[in-house]
Amino acid sequence: MSAPILIMGATSGIGRCAMDEAVRRGLSVRAFARSADTLEATDLVEPCKGDAKNAEDVARALSGARAVIYALGIQERIAMLWEEETLFSETTGVLLDEMAKADTSRLIVVTGFGAGRSKSAMSWVERTGHRAILGKPYADKDRQEEMVTASPLDWTIARPVILTKGARSENYKVLRDPKQWRNGLISRASVAHYLIDAGEQNLDVRADVVLAR
Repeated sequence: MSAPILIMGATSGIGRCAMDEAVRRGLSVRAFARSADTLEATDLVEPCKGDAKNAEDVARALSGARAVIYALGIQERIAMLWEEETLFSETTGVLLDEMAKADTSRLIVVTGFGAGRSKSAMSWVERTGHRAILGKPYADKDRQEEMVTASPLDWTIARPVILTKGARSENYKVLRDPKQWRNGLISRASVAHYLIDAGEQNLDVRADVVLAR
């Protein structure tokens, strides 16, 4: 059995879709999440319960992994309009520190359209609305992206546009040229397809892309 892909945030959202996509392809997965004990262990899925803020938990999860997909998310809530968010930068700091000590150098991080330099591709109307609703979480995603791009790892930053529960498709667009970056829709399952492709084929190493339908 080949070394597993570590998926952080594997029990929900894009992370769960990435786990399902890996299994669909017959790939081994280490499924890391605080609620990983709700997952069934199989020949391909190794549940790994832990806290992404805890260095010991992250080090244990990294042991023997050949790549990491970071797909942690936050629970949407009214308070995120005014509460400072630090989950993304805090957990990324722990992960980068532990990856520096481990044999794993491949990192694929999911942020979102509007994070980092992709915010310059938004119209004034998009930027204003986005900042009003998601300003705090995306300020932390900005910090997260800065940390990732400053690291010596073989990183990829994947920024999906507005997420849907739609069907998996392989016909989405991977927008690599910033001049082509735009908003739109994409299903979580399609994002997951790209994430596994990126890990398996070493796509877009040390590059940032936008994913859209």
